[in-house]
Amino acid sequence: MTESVEETAGPAGAPGPEGASGPALEGGYPAARLRLLQDEAPSGPDRRAALARLTDDWLAGLLKRHAGAAGLSGTALVAVGGYGRGELSPRSDLDLVLLHDGRADAGALAALADHLWYPVWDLGLDLDHSVRTPAQARKAAREDLKVQLGLLDARHLAGDPELTAALRTTVYADWRETAPKRLPELHDMCQERAERQGELQYLLEPDLKEARGGLRDATALRAVAASWLADAPRGGLEAARTRLLDTRDALHLTTGRATDRLSLQEQDQVAEALGMLDADALLRQTYESARTISYAADVTWREVGRVLRARSVKPMLRGLLNGRTAGRGERSPLAEGVVELDGEAVLARTARPERDPALVLRAAAAAAQAGLPLATHAIRRCATAYATRPLPVPWPAEAREQLVTLLGAGAHTVPVWEALEAEGIITRLLPDWERVRCRPQRNPVHTWTVDRHLVETAVRASALTRRVHRPDLLLVAALLHDIGKGWPGDHSTAGETIARDVAGKLGFDARDTTVIATLVRHHLLLIETATRRDLDDPATVGAVADAVGGTGTLELLHALTEADALATGPAAWSAWRGGLVADLVKRVAARLAGEPEEDVRGADEPTAEQERLAIEAGRTGGPVLALRARTEPATEDAAEAPAQEPVGVELLIAVPDQPGVLPAAAGVLALHRLTVRAADLLLLDPIGDGPVLLLSWRVAAEYGSLPDADRLRVDLVRALDGSLDIPARLAERERAYARRSRVVLAPPPRVTVAGGSSHTATVIEVRAQDAHGLLHRIGRALETAGVAVRSAHISTLGANAVDAFYVTGTDGAPLADGVAQGVAAAVQAALQ
Repeated sequence: MTESVEETAGPAGAPGPEGASGPALEGGYPAARLRLLQDEAPSGPDRRAALARLTDDWLAGLLKRHAGAAGLSGTALVAVGGYGRGELSPRSDLDLVLLHDGRADAGALAALADHLWYPVWDLGLDLDHSVRTPAQARKAAREDLKVQLGLLDARHLAGDPELTAALRTTVYADWRETAPKRLPELHDMCQERAERQGELQYLLEPDLKEARGGLRDATALRAVAASWLADAPRGGLEAARTRLLDTRDALHLTTGRATDRLSLQEQDQVAEALGMLDADALLRQTYESARTISYAADVTWREVGRVLRARSVKPMLRGLLNGRTAGRGERSPLAEGVVELDGEAVLARTARPERDPALVLRAAAAAAQAGLPLATHAIRRCATAYATRPLPVPWPAEAREQLVTLLGAGAHTVPVWEALEAEGIITRLLPDWERVRCRPQRNPVHTWTVDRHLVETAVRASALTRRVHRPDLLLVAALLHDIGKGWPGDHSTAGETIARDVAGKLGFDARDTTVIATLVRHHLLLIETATRRDLDDPATVGAVADAVGGTGTLELLHALTEADALATGPAAWSAWRGGLVADLVKRVAARLAGEPEEDVRGADEPTAEQERLAIEAGRTGGPVLALRARTEPATEDAAEAPAQEPVGVELLIAVPDQPGVLPAAAGVLALHRLTVRAADLLLLDPIGDGPVLLLSWRVAAEYGSLPDADRLRVDLVRALDGSLDIPARLAERERAYARRSRVVLAPPPRVTVAGGSSHTATVIEVRAQDAHGLLHRIGRALETAGVAVRSAHISTLGANAVDAFYVTGTDGAPLADGVAQGVAAAVQAALQ
């Protein structure tokens, strides 16, 4: 809001001679009004202001003539509400208050009111009117919030200006005094209206005034500002409100009615009146304006809540709270450079976004995972820094993982994503997003705009991550599957090209990029084939099998199909449709199973360094550790590439084979607050010194610097000999973490036996939410089940852990089916 709600246009000029502003103006008002509305020269704010001035002069003339004829003094005519703000649309109603000092005869006062109101009604204009003393108006405002909101925009038209000034003074004083009680009431009113009218930014036939993000919400923000308790973000807010008012003006002129609903059949005419290309351009601008107002409302009401909560703490209690730190709020760490403060995710004092371009994604992911809003000032600080130092292309691994974590946070992703988008971050990170931003979808099946549908699809996909082997590819494909809708032609074909380019920029390798592009190209294949083709025809199944190419892509496509349909709307998915798609997937999987597939779970040959560590461990009979910082490879243009920075640490551990190595090592890492990003376990037999387990980890410190290798080795020795109680220490930390953290709803873990994946071992697959000590619990469960872990492949994809363990029985052979299922059940029980 670029102007204070206390500002007024000042009193209308006093009417001139009888012939100029008396009967001549009264009789000429309808014609002058019509000429003004038909004249294309003044438009937008200028026309609304001109119409208000014209109406001011007319009403002022009415009051002067009839009050003078009746010998009445001590009266004033006051405009309130939208008219008080000087914003008259062509068919706007007039909100008027006839003020009096209480000394006039009641009959004469009623006659004066009739002389004012009836000419308005005779013109067919709607009128909201009242006759009150300043004290009565003040009492009505205290009793009715809507009256008080209207009086905040009171503007003097004619009569005694002191009456109007007295009313404005008392109304503002009362508003500021009662704001702590009335603002929650106003917030409830806004929420109730939003539930009833919906969100303007997603409606095909939106109500420009009443829907969430409409003109009513903009007026509510003015009232909040007038309370002096909080203020809305100013960036673009007044421009958004002006665009909605301009659209309403065109709607009134097009229909000739006082309507605020932008109906489908009128959108082309309104777009033409505004000089726009078509109805889609009109809707997109309307959605953008609504989104700006909605975001400002979210930020403002959050600030109001924080201020009111702070005021609710009694001064005496505040004085008892830790002396100097009272009132500052406690900072709880969320991620590196990100903390929670007063219910928001903010940057830590030591954060340096100008040196850390991935910080904005890390902060967003941490906020979404914790179910917290991301503070506006944190986003803006990151945006400023990002403008001078963006992420390198391709992105470093950490940035890509943080994006995946953000997308996998479920419903909490949406408000964080919207905040980033409102501040321009999303289009900087993903320039192709601009073409789908606020783009309407006229298919009535769709609930959302294109961009919100993409985010909603990722939200739905986050609940399906346990069904797939690569949650990161699923989530990114969900975000990009309709990205081609901003381009002409088949959006799936255009989207494939865009997705391939985006995936490469995000840092996915060629194989993963191909999978993402394939998912985007064929995201409609399963649902369209299942509902439109004969599944008993071998050609149908063969065509789908040829398109997807492999069971891994088929698995991802199945999950994407369901997520896409669920995010579209209630009519797009049903048990019947789901059954057809599942049947098709089953048939295609059977067709693909007959083809040889690459065993991606196979173990790699050890490197020279790994063999050296294994030999040393075998010789000494104890664990041997090596730490090495990992950096991203340089970009092709090394001259312009920023200096490389560590993105993680590679930790190699070689330990003579013995029971409990895996859970002990994983537990030690968890105790030292090291997050495992990836891991592999190999069993080697170097030079006859006995088998040695080699664990290769990629880890990152949650907070602070990494511990040294000696500390890790000492604790690992203690864990193996039983002098360090890992389970007890982890349980204590989990209890402490639970006390200060919010619960994040996540899909339950899923543990399965991957049949046919190996001829020499049984593969147990674990898909779960990444958490403290997760790998330790899995390792203990496998040890308790009495199986030997021959190799393991651990990967953390965003907030999802996808782990595969190659296990055998004590005889070194694969487990029988029943035994394998029992082991999987035991691991799943340990993770519940």
